[in-house]
Amino acid sequence: MTLVMDRQQAPVLSEPARRTLVLNAGYEPLSVVSYRRAMVLVMNGRATVLEQDHQHPVRTLMGDYERPTVIVLKRYVRIPHGRSVPVSRRGVLRRDGHRCAYCQSNASTIDHVIPRSRGGSDSWENLVACCLKCNNIKGDRTPQEMGWSIANPPKAPYGTAWLVRGIERPQPHWEEYLAQAA
Repeated sequence: MTLVMDRQQAPVLSEPARRTLVLNAGYEPLSVVSYRRAMVLVMNGRATVLEQDHQHPVRTLMGDYERPTVIVLKRYVRIPHGRSVPVSRRGVLRRDGHRCAYCQSNASTIDHVIPRSRGGSDSWENLVACCLKCNNIKGDRTPQEMGWSIANPPKAPYGTAWLVRGIERPQPHWEEYLAQAA
C-alpha cells in the first residue's frame, strides 16, 4: 500500500505535530520518527498505534487516517547494552544548558578543559560549554593555571533522554511512556 499525501488539502503542521514516539515491544522508548515513517510501520503491520492526533488527519488516496503520535513495535528490537552517547558539540552545549562553565553566561562554543595541545581528548569529561570571551582568554591553558573553577564538573550524560534519538523536545503526551523507562 502506498502513502500519497494530497498536498493541496494537507494542513501546514508545526515540527512537534510531525513527530512520533516509537516504543519497543517492551514499551521502552526507542526513537522519534516522522509521522510518515510511523504510518509506514503501522500500515505494514510492524507497529500498533497507541495514541493519535485527531486534529491533523492524514489524507491519502485510500482515505483519511488519524496521525500517530505514539506507536509500539510488534516485535522486540534488541538494543546493545554498551550503548553510549556519542560526543558532539550540540550534545556538550545541551548537557551544560548553553551556559559557560567558567562565567555562567550564554555559551556558544565548547572548550577543552585540558587543551588538545597538551594531550586533552575529545571526551565528555574534557569538554565544557564556553562563551566566546572565556574561550579566547583561556587559550591553551588549563583552568587551574588561569585561577578559574568549573561550576559543574563535566561528565558523560546518561538516561533515556540521551539514549533515545530525537527526544530533545518531548511532547506532553509522551511523558507517561518516557517516565516508565526512567
